[in-house]
Amino acid sequence: MKRSILALGAFALALALVVPVAADAKTFRYSTSGDVIGMDPHINNEGPTNAMKGNIYEGLVHRLPDLKVVPSLATEWSQPEPTIWRFKLRQGVKFHDGTPFTADDVVFSFARINGEQSDMNTYVTTVKEVKKIDDFTVDFITKGPDPILHQNLTLFFIMSKAWSEKNNTTLPIRGTSAESYANRFAMGTGPFKLVERVPDTRTVLEPNKEWWGKPTHNLDRVEFRPIANNATRVAALLSGEIDMMYPVPLQDVPRLSQTAGVKVMEGPELRTIFLGFDQARDELLYSNVKGKNPFKDVRVRRAFYQALDMEQIKRVVMRGASTPTGLMIAPGIVGFDAELNKRYPFDADGAKKLLVEAGYPQGFEVQLDCPNDRYVNDEAICLAVVPMLARIGVTVKLFAQTKGKHFDKIGLKENRNTSFFMLGWTPGTYDGHNALSNLMTMRAKGSGSNNSGAYTNPKVEDLAEKIEVETDPKKRLEMMHEAMRIHKEDFGHLPLHQQALAWGVRDTVAEIIQRPYNDVDLRFVKLK
Repeated sequence: MKRSILALGAFALALALVVPVAADAKTFRYSTSGDVIGMDPHINNEGPTNAMKGNIYEGLVHRLPDLKVVPSLATEWSQPEPTIWRFKLRQGVKFHDGTPFTADDVVFSFARINGEQSDMNTYVTTVKEVKKIDDFTVDFITKGPDPILHQNLTLFFIMSKAWSEKNNTTLPIRGTSAESYANRFAMGTGPFKLVERVPDTRTVLEPNKEWWGKPTHNLDRVEFRPIANNATRVAALLSGEIDMMYPVPLQDVPRLSQTAGVKVMEGPELRTIFLGFDQARDELLYSNVKGKNPFKDVRVRRAFYQALDMEQIKRVVMRGASTPTGLMIAPGIVGFDAELNKRYPFDADGAKKLLVEAGYPQGFEVQLDCPNDRYVNDEAICLAVVPMLARIGVTVKLFAQTKGKHFDKIGLKENRNTSFFMLGWTPGTYDGHNALSNLMTMRAKGSGSNNSGAYTNPKVEDLAEKIEVETDPKKRLEMMHEAMRIHKEDFGHLPLHQQALAWGVRDTVAEIIQRPYNDVDLRFVKLK
């Protein structure tokens, strides 16, 4: 029965990929394990989803594959005062429906990204106001000096005010079941425009022939198709049904590397995969412990840390394609400290003693929420964690589901429905403050948007607020190291590893750039 279902699925995929296009059209077809979560540029702060939105929408600035920030909808910027960033806007730009882009769209987009259900507002938390000076000049007025504001703005996507008002989508609505107009359709200024969106099936783009920039791609059409099953995804690549796929299942890397017409691109990723705990509730939602929350005790959190054999996970689950980490940020991120990155040793016996000291000599039960289509071997990692924690008396019930449902479940500040969870994070600014603000603080307005366990420590909160406005790079780095040290000693989360990138690419592709944040920027794709 399983073989019949897989065969039927592969046959259906093959039929779906037969799309009538001109014989000489250059259609780039690619796939990953899960669908993008939606088109709304101000919700769903998730890597592949942001990458797709970034092909359609634009920010005032854009980040090149070498991580350099360059002008986009803004042509230049300056700081007339320490708390004012002035941006000159590009003239002659039009949205995909022909509506002219002006300062009004920037002011509107700032108000919209700060909507109650937005989780992209983390990129403008330091901004107090966006003020229109004239039709093509805006001032970003910050709450204090912000030395890296322009780096945050790469993911502040600009929407059409007129289109949003016309289609009653002036506020973002979060959730995979949310059928808001902006989550199904799109109206940007970017190099590609959305022509078809069928959730969990396909997303189709075509070049924006009126784009203000000079295209560096040669594509006539782009078809993105999520394929959850690893074997089906590899088969689609080998048969030529798709031109590119990621991630390559680790067990298939050697085979694909030796297959004619296919190459495997490998490289490091800046994403840190970690586990987190609910540290806010007085009683966990998914546990047999009643009347208290064991994760509020640092001894319990440390016991979980010491019970995890990361070298075994690297060797068996990741087949060597991971780098165990002691920090919540990776090498290459500002604020990384090699000394702090050293993990505390694996010590199952010591972990048992810590649980006894904390008052859990028989252990306890808890549910682990995990995605099954987002990170490399994500469900397999969670499956490996289950027996490791069982050794110290903790019974883990694994609940794995697709990334959209998983992210909805672990949720925003007001809707966290988890006790123990997996998440991965790449700081969008390549700066450690981004991780502190999103994952390790709660106090400042706009912080903690992905702090699903509501971890907080007054010292970390204080340091994060100081780092945000510190303009001296040396002082800023010292404070970042101190905040990371406190969080590590607090066992606020359980950092696991950085996964390695593995893309499978057919020889139909002439150029494609593998960026360290593991997404596809269609601007830089060329077919033969």
